[in-house]
Amino acid sequence: MPPTDRLRNPSSTPPRHVLVSGAGVAGLTLAYWLNRQGLRVTVVEKAATPRRGGYPVDVRGTAVEVVRRMGVLPRLRDAHVDLRRLIFLDGDGREVASLDPHAITGGVAGDLEVPRGDLTAVLHTAVRDDVELLYDDSIDTLDETGDGVDVTFHRGSGRTFDLVFGADGLHSRTRALLFGPEERFHHYLGYCFAGFTLRDTFGLAHETVLWNTPGRAAALYAAGDTGEMHALLAFARPEPPFDLFREPRAQRDLVTEVFADAGWRVPDILTALRAVDDLYFDGVSQIRMPSWSGGRVALVGDAAYAPSFLTGQGTSLALVGAYMLAASLSGRHDHATSYAAYEQTTREFVTVNQNQVGKGDATLFPTTAESLARRNDMLRALAMEPSGGGRPARPAHSALTLPASASVT
Repeated sequence: MPPTDRLRNPSSTPPRHVLVSGAGVAGLTLAYWLNRQGLRVTVVEKAATPRRGGYPVDVRGTAVEVVRRMGVLPRLRDAHVDLRRLIFLDGDGREVASLDPHAITGGVAGDLEVPRGDLTAVLHTAVRDDVELLYDDSIDTLDETGDGVDVTFHRGSGRTFDLVFGADGLHSRTRALLFGPEERFHHYLGYCFAGFTLRDTFGLAHETVLWNTPGRAAALYAAGDTGEMHALLAFARPEPPFDLFREPRAQRDLVTEVFADAGWRVPDILTALRAVDDLYFDGVSQIRMPSWSGGRVALVGDAAYAPSFLTGQGTSLALVGAYMLAASLSGRHDHATSYAAYEQTTREFVTVNQNQVGKGDATLFPTTAESLARRNDMLRALAMEPSGGGRPARPAHSALTLPASASVT
């Protein structure tokens, strides 16, 4: 009998039916642990099908223990992409330094790097037979009553749930309905980025190549030998791109304009940009909120505390946050007490990881010639170290000890 099953308490009476908005990493992880508590779980996802593809993401420190407790660690180890080199180039395409990726990320042996689509596929498999999954739909309205939360869905149906959880990402609809406009909590970090997939015509394998000029960066990421790779174009911009979120043509035009005179292989990347169908454009931002819950509704993952990809901790925070929210609900009948416990036990971990952001922007996106020169000197020094530039793990990655189980009821 699994340890989590031995810890169940059938005498308790959990909320009857809960809704999770979002079938990404946070939503599927939360659904898994809530189902282990005996709750009826419905997950609603605006995408028409489970999401596939996407950049490799990091699972580090405390988050590795979450996936181990879910029983999916062996499958994720099989999907590990084993990035071996991180190569930095100057504006003329000349090599500045070649490093072990852990020298920059602070990762250690045992951490994982997994294509996002592979991670969500593993999590989807873990819950698909036990929870209700509603694809191609989303929350339209929320109305809390004394007995629950009345939810109407975009496709027209309506239901009442005991509790609702927003795991619907940086631009969360659930958060907007509960707390108001995103601008109240959106902390823009001064950069925009465009990411997409393209054919590997560059001869790369198990490596990332990053080209920089002040305020601009272009990266090619070859996770394996699949014939595909990922491109990232990032640039400094004073104002957040709220006006571009729903304008793909304007996004492509802006990126093309910013990089029009760039060297190296950037012209080839821009040519590919015009034809891709999986462009993802956004600002580099964090979500910082004074509270992650209101009434019967609570937020988790990027919806509550997006750290930005500069920290490399978005996926890990989603996994850990979902586990901690479920653990706080375990065995408690009062949702307000449970939500307070969730914040009390998790906020320090979130804050210390969000505060890693300054290290990321200085390394990846220096905005002045002076800061870029300092960055390059630092990289050359790292590359000359006998260990190849290895560094101890960042304490932030493991700054929280998980409670015994999230499925105690």
